Amino acid sequence: MSNVSNRVRFIALTFALALSLAPAALAQGGMSSGGDTRTVASGQKMKIKGVVTSRQADTFVVQDANGVSTTVALTNATSVKTTGGFLRGGTNYGVTAILRGLNLEVEGRGDGTNLVAEKVRFKDSDLRTARTVEANVTPVENRVGEAETRIGQVEQNSQRLSGQLDELAAVSNAARGGAKAAQETADMAVSGVNATNERISALDDYQVQNNTSILFRVNSAVLSPQSKQQLDQIAQQALQAKGYVLEVSGFASADGSTEANRRLSQRRADTVIRYLVENHQIPLRRIVTPYGYGEAQAVADNTTREGREQNRRVEVKVLVNRGLIQGAPQMTRPASDNPDGSQ
Repeated sequence: MSNVSNRVRFIALTFALALSLAPAALAQGGMSSGGDTRTVASGQKMKIKGVVTSRQADTFVVQDANGVSTTVALTNATSVKTTGGFLRGGTNYGVTAILRGLNLEVEGRGDGTNLVAEKVRFKDSDLRTARTVEANVTPVENRVGEAETRIGQVEQNSQRLSGQLDELAAVSNAARGGAKAAQETADMAVSGVNATNERISALDDYQVQNNTSILFRVNSAVLSPQSKQQLDQIAQQALQAKGYVLEVSGFASADGSTEANRRLSQRRADTVIRYLVENHQIPLRRIVTPYGYGEAQAVADNTTREGREQNRRVEVKVLVNRGLIQGAPQMTRPASDNPDGSQ
């Protein structure tokens, strides 16, 4: 257990470092022999090894041992398997198994910018480690979403104060001829807005548009008619959105052993995915991080019947890219023109 814990900590630290370096690497655009981002020529065959530092619906970013990042594009023909296994054939996985923090090998051809993946290979042990890291990262990301809301409120207050400072600067100029004071006030306002924008740019790119719980009977992974209606509504909402992804997480009550509950929660998550794919043609690349948490993360008391019923669930979250739904920031009018502070 100690070796596993040390390995998880090492992967988590490596993943965090890679994430902190990824934005700077992507900003470079192209790559020379000493660059940080790799551009793959059209038709060029390539094989790379590294860790996944960023995961989108149709692409992910791999950083190799030299710190060079490569954007990998996924297609319906991409083969995703583990290495080894019976007769060294490995196990087939969907593209949703590609998680942040996963060590893998990618083989494919370039499209002029990215590497279009033909084969993706990784070890079972690395997948388990990546799932553990992802399970610990998700709560942190939720807290980041809450922080973004608070920062948005700070930005609104900053804009309101900026308007008031502009008005005070004008009064000061008229009374004292203070051109220098007006310049300093303007510089302070611009600096505050820039600092706020930089913090907002560093936040996560997706926000939750809908979070629905699908309930199951005891020891069952079969969808009820009501559950199917819920999934129909989720699929309709998702298909009407741009840049959406679905996060599917399975859970179980505390009845039975921990391992049995983990397997049951995974089957429930797989059942939901199969229904969405087969009945609504949701692409697998739009479904990320399917995972069975077992009896962990209970939402109700497992000592009561009603609590256990609520814990036998699958949570389906519709996530939409903020860049597609967030409009341009609106500046407020000066306080004298808008005395009640409404917007």
